[in-house]
Amino acid sequence: MGVRRVAILGSTGSIGRQALEVIEALPDCLGVAALTAERNVERLAEQALRVRPDLVAIADSALAEDLSARLRGTGVAVAAGRDGVRQAAAMEQADVVLGAISGLAGLAPVLDGVRAGKTVALANKEPLVAAGTIVMEEARRSGARILPVDSEHSAIFQALRGCDRREVARLVLTASGGPFRTRPPGELETVTPQEALAHPTWQMGPKVTVDSATLMNKGLEIIEAHWLFDMPYERIDVLVHHQSVIHSLVEFVDGTSLAHLGPPDMRLPIQFALCYPERPPRRWATADLADLGSLTFEQPDLERFPCLALARRAGEAGGTAPAVLNGANEEAVALFLAGRIRFTEIALCVERALEAHAPVARPTLEEIVTADEEGRAAARAAA
Repeated sequence: MGVRRVAILGSTGSIGRQALEVIEALPDCLGVAALTAERNVERLAEQALRVRPDLVAIADSALAEDLSARLRGTGVAVAAGRDGVRQAAAMEQADVVLGAISGLAGLAPVLDGVRAGKTVALANKEPLVAAGTIVMEEARRSGARILPVDSEHSAIFQALRGCDRREVARLVLTASGGPFRTRPPGELETVTPQEALAHPTWQMGPKVTVDSATLMNKGLEIIEAHWLFDMPYERIDVLVHHQSVIHSLVEFVDGTSLAHLGPPDMRLPIQFALCYPERPPRRWATADLADLGSLTFEQPDLERFPCLALARRAGEAGGTAPAVLNGANEEAVALFLAGRIRFTEIALCVERALEAHAPVARPTLEEIVTADEEGRAAARAAA
């Protein structure tokens, strides 16, 4: 396939760093066109000096001078501000755009990549959660291909390859259950941020790790799956599988299922998306099923995990409701990590934000941004 060049939006975060590992392990297949970061100028400069992209962009314009000084004489171009990040997403030299910017800040650059007709490897949930209609319509218009990087959606995408969609009965997203899968609901009020960040199987950024602890991440993934696979909500289910080896399943109308298995290592779905449709020989460990011994499954406990039901409710409401859900949740998670609200109040903040919102059915991008801000404000007011 030749060397495919990647623009990594959010290269200093967990997904971005692992993407660079994948790219550096496959120099005959992959290269780097651009790197972007919010404000971690030291790590961004170190990455740029290592892989020598055409462009680096720092979203915090105040840090541009520092970044330029660190890269002086290297030939690496430096851009700054949100426009700089968007420039990286649409640049001609990029074959693939990896969207790994946390929060709604990732929406505009992902849309730029989609509008430019790029292959977009989507790791951040917010573009499809908050603006699924707009993103998918733009992709159809430009011919852009959207490939999922989330392990669950990557699993479903792979299981569906070569399948007639009319044969699909339902999609089943698996969830680890996080660190509180067996903790009695009455004891969750005293959960500390440190406990919530101690995920039993995955290594992720703090926001996503807390979302895994509340199961909000799985609720957001239901909304993503709805858009990625054009599947109605009533045919998307969640199953708790704490070993995180089966990443998701597709059930067919004849009663059979295809399950995707692999170790809990994000480099695998990242590599699949960046190299698709090819599969380079393995670089990472595989799942040793004999060593695992058994795989277990259970239904999610909605009393322990109310965020799962809230996300499904927002998805089914549609319009701007998912943007409010997403904004309220981001704000509530930040408040929890700052020690300002209890763990159980994350769901309460989101629920109050949804109750106060009257969804706009076919929102514009501006209305989605407004809904996100409304959700954040409602979460702060409920704290």
